[in-house]
Amino acid sequence: MKRLLAALPLSILLLLGPVPARAADTPAPAAQATHYTGTLADGATWIADLPADWHGTLILFSHGFGTLTAADAPDEATKQALLDRGYGLVGSSYDPDESLWALESAARDQFAALAAVERIVGRARLTIAYGTSMGGLVSAQEAENARGGLDAVVSTCGLLGGGIDLNNYQLDGEYALARLLAPGEDIPLVGYASPADGAAAATRLVSLATTARGTAAGRARVALGTALLNMPTWSATQATPPTDAEGIARAQFEWFTAAAPFIMPARHFIELSAGGNASWNAGVDYAALLARSPYRETVLDLYRAAGLDPRADLADLTRHASIRADRAAVADLTRSSTLTGRLDVPMLTMHTLYDQLAPVEFENRYAQQARTGLLRQSYVARRGHCAFTPSEQIAAIQAAEHRAVTGRWDGTATPQNLQRAAVALNLGDSPAFIAFRPGPLVSHRRLWIE
Repeated sequence: MKRLLAALPLSILLLLGPVPARAADTPAPAAQATHYTGTLADGATWIADLPADWHGTLILFSHGFGTLTAADAPDEATKQALLDRGYGLVGSSYDPDESLWALESAARDQFAALAAVERIVGRARLTIAYGTSMGGLVSAQEAENARGGLDAVVSTCGLLGGGIDLNNYQLDGEYALARLLAPGEDIPLVGYASPADGAAAATRLVSLATTARGTAAGRARVALGTALLNMPTWSATQATPPTDAEGIARAQFEWFTAAAPFIMPARHFIELSAGGNASWNAGVDYAALLARSPYRETVLDLYRAAGLDPRADLADLTRHASIRADRAAVADLTRSSTLTGRLDVPMLTMHTLYDQLAPVEFENRYAQQARTGLLRQSYVARRGHCAFTPSEQIAAIQAAEHRAVTGRWDGTATPQNLQRAAVALNLGDSPAFIAFRPGPLVSHRRLWIE
Protein backbone atom coordinates (compact mmCIF):
# COMPACT_ATOMS: atom_id res chain seq x y z
CA MET A 1 0.00 0.00 0.00
CA LYS A 2 1.37 3.34 -0.99
CA ARG A 3 1.54 6.03 1.66
CA LEU A 4 0.06 9.46 1.44
CA LEU A 5 2.56 11.61 -0.42
CA ALA A 6 0.95 15.00 -0.26
CA ALA A 7 -2.02 16.82 1.15
CA LEU A 8 -4.82 17.84 -1.17
CA PRO A 9 -3.71 21.26 -2.53
CA LEU A 10 -7.07 22.93 -2.62
CA SER A 11 -9.56 24.57 -0.33
CA ILE A 12 -12.99 24.14 -1.83
CA LEU A 13 -16.20 25.57 -0.44
CA LEU A 14 -18.90 23.21 -1.66
CA LEU A 15 -22.31 24.60 -2.53
CA LEU A 16 -24.20 22.94 0.26
CA GLY A 17 -27.84 23.68 0.75
CA PRO A 18 -28.70 25.75 3.79
CA VAL A 19 -28.89 23.78 7.04
CA PRO A 20 -30.38 26.09 9.68
CA ALA A 21 -28.80 26.26 13.11
CA ARG A 22 -30.50 25.07 16.28
CA ALA A 23 -33.29 27.29 17.46
CA ALA A 24 -32.41 29.68 20.26
CA ASP A 25 -35.18 28.27 22.45
CA THR A 26 -33.92 24.67 22.27
CA PRO A 27 -33.80 23.17 25.78
CA ALA A 28 -30.53 23.62 27.63
CA PRO A 29 -27.92 20.90 27.01
CA ALA A 30 -27.52 18.04 29.44
CA ALA A 31 -24.53 17.74 31.77
CA GLN A 32 -21.18 18.02 30.03
CA ALA A 33 -19.98 14.82 28.37
CA THR A 34 -16.83 12.96 29.34
CA HIS A 35 -14.28 13.01 26.53
CA TYR A 36 -11.99 10.05 25.82
CA THR A 37 -9.08 9.69 23.38
CA GLY A 38 -6.68 6.94 22.40
CA THR A 39 -4.36 5.56 19.74
CA LEU A 40 -4.78 2.27 17.88
CA ALA A 41 -2.10 -0.21 16.83
CA ASP A 42 -1.74 1.24 13.33
CA GLY A 43 -1.36 4.80 14.62
CA ALA A 44 -4.97 5.82 14.06
CA THR A 45 -6.45 7.95 16.81
CA TRP A 46 -9.94 7.69 18.24
CA ILE A 47 -12.18 9.94 20.27
CA ALA A 48 -15.37 9.34 22.24
CA ASP A 49 -17.86 11.48 24.13
CA LEU A 50 -20.30 10.04 26.68
CA PRO A 51 -22.93 12.13 28.46
CA ALA A 52 -23.46 11.71 32.18
CA ASP A 53 -26.91 10.25 31.49
CA TRP A 54 -25.74 7.83 28.79
CA HIS A 55 -28.60 5.39 28.14
CA GLY A 56 -26.35 2.71 26.65
CA THR A 57 -26.56 3.37 22.88
CA LEU A 58 -23.26 4.16 21.14
CA ILE A 59 -23.05 5.85 17.74
CA LEU A 60 -20.00 4.63 15.82
CA PHE A 61 -19.39 7.55 13.46
CA SER A 62 -17.44 7.21 10.17
CA HIS A 63 -16.28 10.52 8.70
CA GLY A 64 -15.93 11.38 5.03
CA PHE A 65 -13.09 11.94 2.57
CA GLY A 66 -10.63 14.78 2.97
CA THR A 67 -9.23 14.34 6.47
CA LEU A 68 -7.54 11.71 8.61
CA THR A 69 -8.56 13.38 11.86
CA ALA A 70 -10.69 11.51 14.37
CA ALA A 71 -14.34 12.57 14.55
CA ASP A 72 -17.32 11.13 16.39
CA ALA A 73 -20.14 13.20 14.86
CA PRO A 74 -20.91 14.87 11.52
CA ASP A 75 -21.14 18.41 12.92
CA GLU A 76 -21.22 20.21 16.27
CA ALA A 77 -24.97 20.88 16.29
CA THR A 78 -25.84 17.23 15.67
CA LYS A 79 -23.20 16.12 18.18
CA GLN A 80 -24.68 18.25 20.93
CA ALA A 81 -28.23 17.21 20.09
CA LEU A 82 -27.25 13.54 20.33
CA LEU A 83 -25.41 14.04 23.62
CA ASP A 84 -28.42 15.95 24.99
CA ARG A 85 -30.51 12.86 24.25
CA GLY A 86 -28.18 10.46 26.04
CA TYR A 87 -26.29 8.95 23.10
CA GLY A 88 -22.60 8.09 23.37
CA LEU A 89 -20.35 8.86 20.41
CA VAL A 90 -17.13 7.29 19.13
CA GLY A 91 -15.07 7.45 15.95
CA SER A 92 -11.55 7.06 14.59
CA SER A 93 -9.25 8.96 12.24
CA TYR A 94 -8.51 5.86 10.10
CA ASP A 95 -4.85 4.96 9.52
CA PRO A 96 -2.93 8.27 9.18
CA ASP A 97 -0.31 6.66 6.93
CA GLU A 98 -2.82 5.65 4.25
CA SER A 99 -4.36 7.54 1.36
CA LEU A 100 -7.17 9.97 2.11
CA TRP A 101 -9.27 7.30 0.37
CA ALA A 102 -8.97 5.31 3.59
CA LEU A 103 -11.04 2.23 2.75
CA GLU A 104 -8.12 -0.12 3.45
CA SER A 105 -8.20 0.73 7.15
CA ALA A 106 -11.47 2.51 7.92
CA ALA A 107 -13.75 -0.35 8.97
CA ARG A 108 -10.93 -2.06 10.87
CA ASP A 109 -10.08 1.11 12.77
CA GLN A 110 -13.74 1.85 13.48
CA PHE A 111 -14.29 -1.52 15.12
CA ALA A 112 -11.01 -1.14 17.00
CA ALA A 113 -12.13 2.27 18.28
CA LEU A 114 -15.42 0.75 19.42
CA ALA A 115 -13.57 -1.98 21.30
CA ALA A 116 -11.22 0.56 22.88
CA VAL A 117 -13.97 2.73 24.32
CA GLU A 118 -15.97 -0.28 25.53
CA ARG A 119 -12.94 -1.47 27.48
CA ILE A 120 -13.16 1.81 29.38
CA VAL A 121 -16.91 2.39 29.79
CA GLY A 122 -18.31 -1.12 29.44
CA ARG A 123 -20.22 -2.80 26.64
CA ALA A 124 -22.87 -0.71 24.95
CA ARG A 125 -26.49 -1.80 25.13
CA LEU A 126 -26.85 -1.00 21.43
CA THR A 127 -24.33 0.10 18.80
CA ILE A 128 -25.44 1.95 15.67
CA ALA A 129 -22.91 2.74 12.95
CA TYR A 130 -23.45 6.11 11.27
CA GLY A 131 -21.45 7.40 8.31
CA THR A 132 -21.39 10.32 5.89
CA SER A 133 -20.13 10.42 2.27
CA MET A 134 -17.06 8.13 2.07
CA GLY A 135 -17.98 7.28 5.65
CA GLY A 136 -21.42 6.26 4.35
CA LEU A 137 -19.62 3.65 2.24
CA VAL A 138 -17.61 2.61 5.32
CA SER A 139 -20.75 2.22 7.45
CA ALA A 140 -22.44 0.21 4.68
CA GLN A 141 -19.41 -2.09 4.61
CA GLU A 142 -19.81 -2.46 8.36
CA ALA A 143 -23.48 -3.38 7.83
CA GLU A 144 -22.33 -6.13 5.46
CA ASN A 145 -19.68 -7.39 7.89
CA ALA A 146 -20.94 -6.41 11.33
CA ARG A 147 -18.55 -8.75 13.19
CA GLY A 148 -21.16 -9.20 15.91
CA GLY A 149 -20.48 -5.67 17.10
CA LEU A 150 -23.32 -3.71 15.49
CA ASP A 151 -27.08 -3.69 15.88
CA ALA A 152 -28.02 -1.33 13.03
CA VAL A 153 -26.50 1.11 10.54
CA VAL A 154 -27.41 4.53 9.13
CA SER A 155 -25.54 5.41 5.92
CA THR A 156 -25.98 9.01 4.76
CA CYS A 157 -24.97 10.69 1.48
CA GLY A 158 -23.06 7.45 0.98
CA LEU A 159 -20.84 6.50 -1.95
CA LEU A 160 -22.85 3.31 -2.20
CA GLY A 161 -21.69 2.55 -5.72
CA GLY A 162 -18.21 2.02 -4.30
CA GLY A 163 -14.93 3.38 -5.56
CA ILE A 164 -15.08 1.80 -9.01
CA ASP A 165 -18.55 3.07 -9.93
CA LEU A 166 -17.58 6.46 -8.47
CA ASN A 167 -14.57 6.82 -10.75
CA ASN A 168 -16.36 5.32 -13.77
CA TYR A 169 -19.33 7.69 -13.76
CA GLN A 170 -16.97 10.63 -13.31
CA LEU A 171 -14.79 9.35 -16.14
CA ASP A 172 -17.80 9.05 -18.47
CA GLY A 173 -18.85 12.67 -17.97
CA GLU A 174 -15.35 14.11 -18.01
CA TYR A 175 -14.46 12.12 -21.14
CA ALA A 176 -17.60 13.33 -22.94
CA LEU A 177 -16.75 16.95 -22.17
CA ALA A 178 -13.11 16.58 -23.18
CA ARG A 179 -13.82 14.66 -26.39
CA LEU A 180 -16.75 16.77 -27.62
CA LEU A 181 -15.40 20.19 -26.64
CA ALA A 182 -11.68 19.73 -27.42
CA PRO A 183 -11.29 16.62 -29.62
CA GLY A 184 -7.72 17.45 -30.60
CA GLU A 185 -6.51 18.10 -27.06
CA ASP A 186 -5.11 15.44 -24.77
CA ILE A 187 -6.64 16.25 -21.38
CA PRO A 188 -5.53 13.63 -18.83
CA LEU A 189 -8.48 12.05 -17.04
CA VAL A 190 -6.77 9.21 -15.15
CA GLY A 191 -3.31 8.28 -13.90
CA TYR A 192 -2.72 11.42 -11.86
CA ALA A 193 0.70 11.58 -10.21
CA SER A 194 -0.56 14.22 -7.80
CA PRO A 195 -3.75 16.09 -6.94
CA ALA A 196 -2.33 19.04 -8.90
CA ASP A 197 -2.67 17.01 -12.12
CA GLY A 198 -6.37 16.53 -11.46
CA ALA A 199 -6.78 20.19 -10.53
CA ALA A 200 -5.19 21.30 -13.81
CA ALA A 201 -7.46 19.01 -15.82
CA ALA A 202 -10.49 20.30 -13.92
CA THR A 203 -9.55 23.91 -14.63
CA ARG A 204 -9.30 23.12 -18.34
CA LEU A 205 -12.64 21.28 -18.50
CA VAL A 206 -14.45 24.03 -16.60
CA SER A 207 -13.00 26.62 -18.98
CA LEU A 208 -14.03 24.63 -22.04
CA ALA A 209 -17.55 24.09 -20.72
CA THR A 210 -17.96 27.75 -19.76
CA THR A 211 -16.96 28.89 -23.24
CA ALA A 212 -19.07 26.23 -24.95
CA ARG A 213 -22.19 27.38 -23.11
CA GLY A 214 -22.12 30.46 -25.32
CA THR A 215 -23.55 28.57 -28.29
CA ALA A 216 -26.53 26.25 -28.73
CA ALA A 217 -24.29 23.42 -29.92
CA GLY A 218 -21.99 23.92 -26.96
CA ARG A 219 -24.88 23.95 -24.50
CA ALA A 220 -26.10 20.62 -25.90
CA ARG A 221 -22.69 18.99 -25.61
CA VAL A 222 -22.08 20.34 -22.12
CA ALA A 223 -25.50 19.00 -21.14
CA LEU A 224 -24.51 15.54 -22.35
CA GLY A 225 -21.32 15.60 -20.27
CA THR A 226 -22.96 16.91 -17.10
CA ALA A 227 -25.84 14.44 -17.48
CA LEU A 228 -23.35 11.56 -17.55
CA LEU A 229 -21.79 13.12 -14.44
CA ASN A 230 -25.18 12.85 -12.69
CA MET A 231 -24.97 16.49 -11.64
CA PRO A 232 -27.96 17.80 -9.63
CA THR A 233 -30.80 19.51 -11.49
CA TRP A 234 -31.37 22.44 -9.12
CA SER A 235 -28.55 24.87 -8.45
CA ALA A 236 -27.99 27.54 -5.81
CA THR A 237 -28.78 30.32 -8.28
CA GLN A 238 -32.28 29.01 -9.01
CA ALA A 239 -35.19 29.91 -6.75
CA THR A 240 -37.14 26.71 -7.51
CA PRO A 241 -36.29 23.40 -9.20
CA PRO A 242 -36.38 24.00 -12.96
CA THR A 243 -38.57 21.86 -15.20
CA ASP A 244 -37.38 23.05 -18.62
CA ALA A 245 -34.41 21.53 -20.41
CA GLU A 246 -32.28 24.67 -20.40
CA GLY A 247 -32.92 25.31 -16.71
CA ILE A 248 -31.94 21.75 -15.82
CA ALA A 249 -28.85 21.90 -18.04
CA ARG A 250 -27.80 25.21 -16.49
CA ALA A 251 -28.14 23.74 -13.00
CA GLN A 252 -26.03 20.72 -13.95
CA PHE A 253 -23.39 22.97 -15.51
CA GLU A 254 -23.22 25.17 -12.41
CA TRP A 255 -22.84 22.16 -10.13
CA PHE A 256 -20.12 20.81 -12.42
CA THR A 257 -18.09 24.00 -12.19
CA ALA A 258 -18.27 23.80 -8.39
CA ALA A 259 -17.60 20.06 -8.09
CA ALA A 260 -14.88 19.45 -10.71
CA PRO A 261 -12.10 21.18 -8.71
CA PHE A 262 -12.80 18.68 -5.93
CA ILE A 263 -13.64 15.41 -7.66
CA MET A 264 -10.83 15.41 -10.21
CA PRO A 265 -7.94 15.97 -7.75
CA ALA A 266 -9.60 13.47 -5.39
CA ARG A 267 -9.16 10.75 -8.04
CA HIS A 268 -5.44 10.79 -7.26
CA PHE A 269 -6.08 9.46 -3.76
CA ILE A 270 -8.29 6.61 -4.98
CA GLU A 271 -5.61 5.65 -7.50
CA LEU A 272 -3.00 5.93 -4.74
CA SER A 273 -5.00 3.52 -2.59
CA ALA A 274 -5.62 1.06 -5.44
CA GLY A 275 -2.06 1.21 -6.78
CA GLY A 276 -3.23 2.37 -10.22
CA ASN A 277 -6.20 3.37 -12.31
CA ALA A 278 -9.31 1.26 -11.64
CA SER A 279 -11.69 2.95 -14.08
CA TRP A 280 -12.20 2.37 -17.79
CA ASN A 281 -14.35 3.31 -20.77
CA ALA A 282 -12.94 1.09 -23.53
CA GLY A 283 -15.91 -0.84 -24.91
CA VAL A 284 -18.53 1.46 -23.37
CA ASP A 285 -21.54 2.24 -25.59
CA TYR A 286 -22.34 5.88 -24.90
CA ALA A 287 -25.63 5.76 -26.79
CA ALA A 288 -26.74 3.01 -24.41
CA LEU A 289 -25.69 5.10 -21.41
CA LEU A 290 -27.76 8.07 -22.54
CA ALA A 291 -30.71 5.86 -23.41
CA ARG A 292 -30.90 4.72 -19.77
CA SER A 293 -30.09 8.09 -18.21
CA PRO A 294 -32.69 9.92 -16.08
CA TYR A 295 -31.52 13.07 -17.94
CA ARG A 296 -31.98 11.73 -21.47
CA GLU A 297 -34.83 14.05 -22.46
CA THR A 298 -32.98 17.14 -21.27
CA VAL A 299 -30.01 16.28 -23.47
CA LEU A 300 -32.15 15.39 -26.49
CA ASP A 301 -34.16 18.61 -26.19
CA LEU A 302 -31.00 20.70 -26.30
CA TYR A 303 -29.60 18.72 -29.25
CA ARG A 304 -32.84 19.35 -31.13
CA ALA A 305 -32.70 23.05 -30.29
CA ALA A 306 -29.13 23.20 -31.64
CA GLY A 307 -30.00 21.28 -34.81
CA LEU A 308 -27.48 18.58 -33.92
CA ASP A 309 -27.80 14.82 -34.28
CA PRO A 310 -26.90 13.27 -30.90
CA ARG A 311 -26.26 9.94 -32.60
CA ALA A 312 -23.17 11.36 -34.29
CA ASP A 313 -21.67 12.61 -31.03
CA LEU A 314 -22.54 9.42 -29.16
CA ALA A 315 -20.99 7.30 -31.90
CA ASP A 316 -17.87 9.46 -31.78
CA LEU A 317 -17.62 8.98 -28.02
CA THR A 318 -18.01 5.22 -28.33
CA ARG A 319 -15.49 4.98 -31.18
CA HIS A 320 -12.75 6.89 -29.36
CA ALA A 321 -13.28 5.50 -25.84
CA SER A 322 -9.97 3.81 -25.13
CA ILE A 323 -9.09 4.19 -21.44
CA ARG A 324 -8.31 0.84 -19.85
CA ALA A 325 -7.95 -0.01 -16.20
CA ASP A 326 -5.07 -1.64 -14.42
CA ARG A 327 -6.34 -5.13 -13.61
CA ALA A 328 -4.51 -5.24 -10.28
CA ALA A 329 -6.00 -1.86 -9.29
CA VAL A 330 -9.51 -3.08 -10.14
CA ALA A 331 -8.94 -6.17 -7.99
CA ASP A 332 -7.65 -4.04 -5.12
CA LEU A 333 -10.53 -1.55 -5.22
CA THR A 334 -13.07 -4.35 -5.63
CA ARG A 335 -11.78 -5.86 -2.39
CA SER A 336 -11.44 -2.65 -0.40
CA SER A 337 -14.04 -0.26 -1.75
CA THR A 338 -17.19 -1.92 -3.05
CA LEU A 339 -20.39 -3.38 -1.61
CA THR A 340 -22.21 -6.67 -2.13
CA GLY A 341 -25.72 -5.93 -0.83
CA ARG A 342 -25.49 -8.82 1.65
CA LEU A 343 -26.48 -7.13 4.91
CA ASP A 344 -25.77 -8.59 8.34
CA VAL A 345 -27.84 -5.98 10.20
CA PRO A 346 -30.62 -3.49 9.36
CA MET A 347 -29.52 -0.41 7.45
CA LEU A 348 -31.30 2.88 6.75
CA THR A 349 -29.81 5.14 4.09
CA MET A 350 -30.48 8.87 3.71
CA HIS A 351 -29.72 11.07 0.71
CA THR A 352 -30.50 14.59 -0.44
CA LEU A 353 -32.22 14.78 -3.84
CA TYR A 354 -29.55 17.13 -5.22
CA ASP A 355 -26.08 15.78 -4.35
CA GLN A 356 -23.10 16.84 -6.48
CA LEU A 357 -20.54 14.42 -4.97
CA ALA A 358 -22.54 11.27 -4.22
CA PRO A 359 -25.30 11.12 -6.85
CA VAL A 360 -28.69 10.07 -5.54
CA GLU A 361 -28.60 7.40 -8.26
CA PHE A 362 -26.19 5.46 -6.01
CA GLU A 363 -29.27 4.57 -3.94
CA ASN A 364 -30.89 2.90 -6.94
CA ARG A 365 -27.75 0.86 -7.53
CA TYR A 366 -27.59 -0.35 -3.92
CA ALA A 367 -31.30 -1.20 -3.79
CA GLN A 368 -30.76 -3.48 -6.79
CA GLN A 369 -27.92 -5.22 -4.97
CA ALA A 370 -29.59 -5.59 -1.58
CA ARG A 371 -33.23 -6.61 -2.25
CA THR A 372 -33.74 -7.37 1.42
CA GLY A 373 -36.11 -6.42 4.20
CA LEU A 374 -33.12 -5.25 6.22
CA LEU A 375 -32.72 -2.19 3.95
CA ARG A 376 -34.74 1.01 4.05
CA GLN A 377 -33.94 4.16 2.06
CA SER A 378 -34.95 7.76 2.79
CA TYR A 379 -34.64 11.06 0.98
CA VAL A 380 -34.48 14.74 1.90
CA ALA A 381 -35.60 17.52 -0.45
CA ARG A 382 -32.51 19.72 -0.24
CA ARG A 383 -29.51 20.73 -2.33
CA GLY A 384 -25.96 19.78 -1.48
CA HIS A 385 -23.77 16.91 -0.34
CA CYS A 386 -24.56 15.67 3.18
CA ALA A 387 -26.71 18.77 3.76
CA PHE A 388 -28.81 17.28 6.54
CA THR A 389 -30.26 19.02 9.57
CA PRO A 390 -29.64 17.66 13.08
CA SER A 391 -33.30 16.63 13.37
CA GLU A 392 -33.12 14.59 10.15
CA GLN A 393 -30.01 12.78 11.33
CA ILE A 394 -31.43 12.03 14.76
CA ALA A 395 -34.75 10.85 13.31
CA ALA A 396 -32.86 8.43 11.08
CA ILE A 397 -30.82 7.13 14.03
CA GLN A 398 -33.97 6.67 16.10
CA ALA A 399 -35.65 4.71 13.30
CA ALA A 400 -32.63 2.39 13.08
CA GLU A 401 -32.61 2.09 16.88
CA HIS A 402 -36.29 1.08 16.83
CA ARG A 403 -35.54 -1.62 14.25
CA ALA A 404 -32.64 -2.93 16.35
CA VAL A 405 -34.71 -3.09 19.54
CA THR A 406 -37.97 -4.49 18.14
CA GLY A 407 -36.80 -6.47 15.13
CA ARG A 408 -39.34 -4.54 13.00
CA TRP A 409 -39.33 -1.28 11.09
CA ASP A 410 -43.03 -0.71 11.93
CA GLY A 411 -43.20 2.11 9.42
CA THR A 412 -40.60 4.22 11.27
CA ALA A 413 -38.54 4.67 8.09
CA THR A 414 -41.37 5.96 5.89
CA PRO A 415 -41.05 9.59 4.73
CA GLN A 416 -44.11 10.60 6.72
CA ASN A 417 -42.95 9.04 9.99
CA LEU A 418 -39.36 10.22 9.64
CA GLN A 419 -40.66 13.73 9.03
CA ARG A 420 -43.01 13.46 12.01
CA ALA A 421 -40.19 12.22 14.25
CA ALA A 422 -37.82 14.97 13.09
CA VAL A 423 -40.38 17.71 13.72
CA ALA A 424 -41.16 16.25 17.15
CA LEU A 425 -37.53 16.79 18.20
CA ASN A 426 -38.32 20.52 18.21
CA LEU A 427 -34.89 21.61 16.99
CA GLY A 428 -36.34 24.32 14.76
CA ASP A 429 -34.32 23.28 11.72
CA SER A 430 -36.96 22.57 9.03
CA PRO A 431 -36.63 18.86 8.25
CA ALA A 432 -37.62 17.89 4.70
CA PHE A 433 -38.10 14.14 4.30
CA ILE A 434 -39.87 13.29 1.05
CA ALA A 435 -41.01 10.27 -0.95
CA PHE A 436 -38.68 9.78 -3.90
CA ARG A 437 -37.43 7.13 -6.30
CA PRO A 438 -34.07 7.83 -7.99
CA GLY A 439 -33.19 6.86 -11.53
CA PRO A 440 -30.53 4.29 -12.46
CA LEU A 441 -26.78 4.72 -12.17
CA VAL A 442 -26.12 4.17 -15.86
CA SER A 443 -22.31 4.06 -15.66
CA HIS A 444 -22.15 0.86 -13.63
CA ARG A 445 -20.16 -1.79 -15.55
CA ARG A 446 -19.95 -5.44 -14.83
CA LEU A 447 -16.53 -6.20 -13.34
CA TRP A 448 -14.35 -8.64 -15.17
CA ILE A 449 -12.85 -9.48 -11.76
CA GLU A 450 -15.51 -10.86 -9.41
